[in-house]
Amino acid sequence: VNHAPAVETRAETRPETALETALETAPLIVQGDCRQRGKRSIYIPHNKLSEAEVNIIVDTVNSAQYKDLSPCQIVPCLADLFIYLASVSTIYRVMRRFNQMVDRRNERKGQKRVKPKALTATAPNQVYSWDITYLPTTVRGQYFYLYLYVDIFNRKIVGWRVFAEENGDNAAQLLEDIYRHEGITSHQLTLHSDNGAPMKGETMLAMLQRLNVTPSGSRPSVSNDNPYSESLFHTIKHRPALPLHRFAEIAHARRWVTEMVAWYNNAHRHSAICFVTLSERHAGLDRAILVKRKAVFEQARQKNPQRWSKNTLATTSLTAIAFNFYLGGETCSFLWCICCGVGGCHARFGVASLRLTVCISGTQQKERDKNESTHFKQPV
Repeated sequence: VNHAPAVETRAETRPETALETALETAPLIVQGDCRQRGKRSIYIPHNKLSEAEVNIIVDTVNSAQYKDLSPCQIVPCLADLFIYLASVSTIYRVMRRFNQMVDRRNERKGQKRVKPKALTATAPNQVYSWDITYLPTTVRGQYFYLYLYVDIFNRKIVGWRVFAEENGDNAAQLLEDIYRHEGITSHQLTLHSDNGAPMKGETMLAMLQRLNVTPSGSRPSVSNDNPYSESLFHTIKHRPALPLHRFAEIAHARRWVTEMVAWYNNAHRHSAICFVTLSERHAGLDRAILVKRKAVFEQARQKNPQRWSKNTLATTSLTAIAFNFYLGGETCSFLWCICCGVGGCHARFGVASLRLTVCISGTQQKERDKNESTHFKQPV
């Protein structure tokens, strides 16, 4: 018996080709492209435009007849004249080569929009905000229009009407009625609105000029320049009392708005004015009410101090309210109280809150609690 160790035949095999030998002996480092750059062949398309044809295209697109047209319009226009220079993509490529890829349309330049001025109200009947909202009818596509004016100092609805059409005449007549009813004097009121047609109509502007009311407008397509009216519309349209069915007639809509306004002004306790009713703040009764409420809270806190880990609810009347106050590029509603030195920024869209301490004399003003983690919720 042959007990010699078995010899693997694979170990005795040798590469059969020069390529396998080169692969086994090649270094592990991968080399880059070692071809000589100067000896590469340059491919020139056989259908390339000549310089004369390129110059003709440039002169054509810059001519007086076609200077305001895009290549998509130039090619069919030339085809109607039995002329063909190049395809649309080729003309675009030539224009890109000569840095002419700009807007070629003959149109008005964009207008610079200025942010509306921040308005501050320290008493009723100083700053109003108004807007129009739709009330759906039983006929699809037709609506009743609710005209609504709100005083930003106390959030009270000072005037409203429901009309079957939307125009500036209705808004101007309603403003005049509010002006007479509230006893507003000349140059006392500032009226803020968006840029809708009834707001910028000649009738409305003439009425503002005749009553000496200062107009204020929002920027186009900016919803948070008129926050109080939009917030009010959200509140009234999410009330449980809103009819489930559409309004069949305008009398039904007016009856519902009458009940809603009575509840909103006389029963609704608004979070932005320390949960007093709007009529109480409009009449100047909020300070006395908040003083009594504060005494109740302090008495309960002294009776069971272990149950009070934080401060009580806000019980200080706000002496000034402003909106369209810009903080960090965002629009917010700014509230502060000079008498106690407490202020708050009711910022929209998640902007962090900022509290300011304001001295009564107006000589000192310092920031406080700038990194406060609490976010104020926009009052509705």
